[in-house]
Amino acid sequence: MLKAIIFDCDGVIADTEPIHMAAFERVLAEEGITLTQEDYFAHYLALDDRGCFTRALAGRGKLTAEQLSEMIRRKAEYVEPAMRAQLRILPGAAEFIRLASGVYPLAVASGALRTEIDLVLKYGDLREHFRVIVSAEDVERSKPHPDPFLKARELLNAGSGDQIEPAECLVIEDSIHGIHAAHQAGMRCLAVSNSYPKEKLVEANHIVDSLAGVTLSDVQALFEA
Repeated sequence: MLKAIIFDCDGVIADTEPIHMAAFERVLAEEGITLTQEDYFAHYLALDDRGCFTRALAGRGKLTAEQLSEMIRRKAEYVEPAMRAQLRILPGAAEFIRLASGVYPLAVASGALRTEIDLVLKYGDLREHFRVIVSAEDVERSKPHPDPFLKARELLNAGSGDQIEPAECLVIEDSIHGIHAAHQAGMRCLAVSNSYPKEKLVEANHIVDSLAGVTLSDVQALFEA
């Protein structure tokens, strides 16, 4: 039985993946590294900033904590003004969130920074619909590890008398890494083809073109088999 829904943020709620990619590309260019769109979608999308920069600079010797923090800071400085100028809520996302929050507890579990998630939810007037937010700062390991989704479930349970099991959670994702993380957490996954074509998302339990028109009956049906 479905008891909770956990949303990714970038590429599910808001069209922010291109903003993150451009900021990541800009910081890497400052470090003398060229990033192509193909590389980003193949290797980096859904990773948090720590994971992205660690992977990108893996061949350059040990990356110090200070260097990593500095690159994350620079990326955040590039992301925030771009989001304020270009932010767009994806089709159907706000409507589905408002519908679902009247029936189920909702959480966000994202590799984005807390300030970036807050900006998206404030822009979409959606913050009140989420009981829990898990950001990059809240877990040691981000996607493709299951930690963000497990943390979201833990926090949902902390505020509820009804204990929710992983198998009773639905994750809504747009990325291959996110789908893997959801399944590792023991959760079912609805994939939205906002960032990848459907043929890249086949490991999800179900795939939709967008959240526009998705009903609670549609997601409840994923738990009937």
